[in-house]
Amino acid sequence: MSRKSTGSTSTSAGGGSSNGAQSVKVFCRIRPSNKTEVASGGVVCVKYTDEMIEVKSEEAGEHKFNFDRILGMDSTQPEVFSIIAQPLIKDILQGYNATILAYGQSGTGKTHTMEGDIESDELKGIIPRSIDALFDSVAQADENMEFIFKVSYVEIYLEKIRDLLDQHRLKTNLTIREDKLKGIYIAGVTEEYVGSVDETLNVMHVGATNRAVAATGLNAGSSRSHSVFTITVVQKDTITSATKSGKLVLVDLAGSEMVRKSNATGQQLEEAKMINKSLSALGMVINALTDNKKDHVPYR
Repeated sequence: MSRKSTGSTSTSAGGGSSNGAQSVKVFCRIRPSNKTEVASGGVVCVKYTDEMIEVKSEEAGEHKFNFDRILGMDSTQPEVFSIIAQPLIKDILQGYNATILAYGQSGTGKTHTMEGDIESDELKGIIPRSIDALFDSVAQADENMEFIFKVSYVEIYLEKIRDLLDQHRLKTNLTIREDKLKGIYIAGVTEEYVGSVDETLNVMHVGATNRAVAATGLNAGSSRSHSVFTITVVQKDTITSATKSGKLVLVDLAGSEMVRKSNATGQQLEEAKMINKSLSALGMVINALTDNKKDHVPYR
């Protein structure tokens, strides 16, 4: 991180496990200073170990934060995937659900961490690497197992859920519902059935091109929405007819921003207000989940 910009992305990963427990882990990835920050005289203002980060600057003072793991400025895309996402792949194939979400200020590298360059073996992010890992695991499964993969891709823009895979772009205000069997789901969302890594990446590419982005003072291609890419894996044992389903939800949150730094005006200002409002709501939910004294979690 530099004095000019808080260059860190917090990535939370949570899911079930084989012993039936649920867990949430929080990781912090620190990006190096970019050319603009270096040119404007920004200097590195953090010190960190594997689990603790110390921030010291004229603006924010001195603070210390603890994480499950800190990935430094020299961390690579393969390393990030191995530490954060790889442990969850096994859980998905055992029929559990898991979520990985990236949170941070605009311009800190959330989309790079989650998506990266899907054409590059070295630079592709958590989402394409998770797709690779899931299909690799299927290829190694018993011959009596049948698999069905389906994916959906939505964005939350100005507090409305938009379907990024809807060819006609009519599904712009989908609703979230709850069912005893399905659990929580998005009513009417497009689900594409895929049979290979390439098909899945193509669906991901189509959805990504439909995301709302705009240039701000912090990021030339700032994401103005929260994106949610979901992979559902359904398995059936052809001998016993037993079935199980696991879901991996991959979330790239829009960046939080200070308007005086992003210079947002007009539509971008309205977007920034909604982004910060929804991130605050998410923070309230997380605080409630981690406080044993609170009986109510404000999901809505």
